[in-house]
Amino acid sequence: MPAKGLSTHRRRWGLEPAVKEAFEQTCNCQINYVVLDSGGDILQRLRLEGKSSQADLVLGLDTGTMETTRQTGLLANHETDLSALSLPVEWQDPMFVPYDWGYFAFVYDTEQLPEPPKSLEALIAAPDDLKILIQDPRTSTPGLGLLLWMRHVYGNQAPEKWQQLKGKILTTTKSWSDGYFSLFMNGEAPMILSYSTSPAYHMAVDKTDRYQAAEFKALGSLIVLASNDEEDRRILADSVCSL
Repeated sequence: MPAKGLSTHRRRWGLEPAVKEAFEQTCNCQINYVVLDSGGDILQRLRLEGKSSQADLVLGLDTGTMETTRQTGLLANHETDLSALSLPVEWQDPMFVPYDWGYFAFVYDTEQLPEPPKSLEALIAAPDDLKILIQDPRTSTPGLGLLLWMRHVYGNQAPEKWQQLKGKILTTTKSWSDGYFSLFMNGEAPMILSYSTSPAYHMAVDKTDRYQAAEFKALGSLIVLASNDEEDRRILADSVCSL
């Protein structure tokens, strides 16, 4: 019995083949992936397909797109016991099951930027010759996270802060992978919006500690995007969960 799912990342950055194979043995089924670039693309795909979608499982959303996805009316409750979960936040959502979590962070190249900004405010106030890469909030979940982060920290002053940050933005990419692997890893800019776990990947796979996550102080460097309030579903806390 084939089972079809939507995944947020290209195959190289999605589930390891071993996970797929182990699950297929457990469920006695075959998994067929529809691989998209980002969580934003997944949400748009669901909206377009509506009830005609053949997907049994949606994998790769995060808490920034959770409520909008819920409102499509296309998802069912998971009916899964979540008592064994170990997360930095309490999780009891009946529809979404977290499979990992991580912190948003600005990752920098230590060879290009030995002394990175120490806070979000310091980044915004830095000279415009410091160039950063960010993602489009319409198509990228980290990009949406930064938009909400700025709104949370600066409130009504957020538009003014964006204007100050604008001169430092080299480009805004459609997806995280477009910015990270196509531009940041090729030295186009010394700093990119990513996750605090990105350096761990480089240490484990590339055997280098060249890439580090900036440790921002004071005004919220790490965020969770939760969505519970009917009028404003963008509450920020401590981390971002993948669903």
